[in-house]
Amino acid sequence: MAIQSTLPQQNPGFVRKTFSAIAGRYDIANHLLSGGFDFLWRAKAAYLVAATRPTRILDLATGSGDLARALASANPEAEIVGADFCLPMLEVARGKNVPALIQADGLNLPFRDGTFDALTVAFGLRNMASWEGALREMNRVLRPGGFLLVMDFSMPPAAPIRSAYRLYLHNVLPRFAAAITGNKEAYEYLGTSIESFPRDEQMFSLLQRCGYHGMAQHRLCLGIASIYTGIKA
Repeated sequence: MAIQSTLPQQNPGFVRKTFSAIAGRYDIANHLLSGGFDFLWRAKAAYLVAATRPTRILDLATGSGDLARALASANPEAEIVGADFCLPMLEVARGKNVPALIQADGLNLPFRDGTFDALTVAFGLRNMASWEGALREMNRVLRPGGFLLVMDFSMPPAAPIRSAYRLYLHNVLPRFAAAITGNKEAYEYLGTSIESFPRDEQMFSLLQRCGYHGMAQHRLCLGIASIYTGIKA
């Protein structure tokens, strides 16, 4: 049985409405709220993908296209396709000249089996209604031996840092984000979704059930975010 989100807000309508509302301020909010570390995180992800020498890459939940651009820079010979189900976010990406963009649902991708050598999903899997269903769909469009990279927020493993981060996540960040984007609800949801998202061994177990092996984890900024990688079995 596919894992479904337990969050009442986390449904396609809510997610599309939320990201549509903040699309125009999404990038500036990301840069400010991460202290600029999001640039380094995307560079790390692009480097890991480049090491596999892919020729076709799907950046799922591409959003405003920043990771697609980092992937293109690190993989100049590869074809990069960016997919997202939120049209206003794709319009922001189009304004950055991301070349190949498609509106698509992560649970029902419009690609043939085995189309891509590598697939990335950054800060997007957490917002999908079925994490397992989405990972299985990603597996379908990857070729055998294809490379998966999942990057998302996490919870720091060290208790003192985790406690301080929770205080920031649930009390400081929503107010700061509301001042930037005018949408406090979106960032109240962010904290709740991060707390419930699988991490560490939970994520490894989920990836294994969905047809991946050779998993690895790269913690970012003391575990505030993590990159998980796997190979299609």
